[in-house]
Amino acid sequence: MNDARPPISVLFVCLGNICRSPLAEGVLRHLARERGLEGQVRVDSAGTGAWHVGERPDSRSVDVARRHGITLTGQARKLEPEDLHDFDHVIAMDRDNLRAIRALADSSSGGAEVSLLRDFDPDPGDGEVPDPYYGGPSGFDDVFEMVRRSAEALLDRLATDDG
Repeated sequence: MNDARPPISVLFVCLGNICRSPLAEGVLRHLARERGLEGQVRVDSAGTGAWHVGERPDSRSVDVARRHGITLTGQARKLEPEDLHDFDHVIAMDRDNLRAIRALADSSSGGAEVSLLRDFDPDPGDGEVPDPYYGGPSGFDDVFEMVRRSAEALLDRLATDDG
C-alpha cells in the first residue's frame, strides 16, 4: 500500500450490525495495525436493518474478540446509499445482505466494489458467514475463525493490488 494515497476504505455489512460486521471491522483494524498499515486502511461496519441502531456490539462478539486481543468499538448503524460512494469496498457477510447491498447500489450509482467476505477465505465453505445471534457461544468462535481467515486474505489482497 502506498502512504501517499488516501486510505483504502472497507465497510463490512451484516443484518443488524451487532455481531458479524463489528467483529470483522475489529479484526481487520487489528490486523492492519499489526502489519503497520493502520493509517492506510479505513474500516467501518453497518447493518442492512435498523433494529439495533445506536447499540454496542453483542457481548458475545465483544468476548470472542477480547479473547484474541481485539477491542470492538462503535455503535450499530444502518447502511446508507452514501456508503456506496464513501467506501472502496462494501463487504457482506451473507448472500441476503449482499442482495440488499446490490439493490441499494443499483439505486445509488456508487462506485464501491461489493462482495462477500468469504470470497477472500482460503476455506470458503458455503461462502457465507453464518449469523451466530441465536446460537451458543461456539458459534461466535466459529464466526471469529472465518472472519479472521477472510480478513487476513482481504488485507493481503489490498496490500498487493492497492485495492
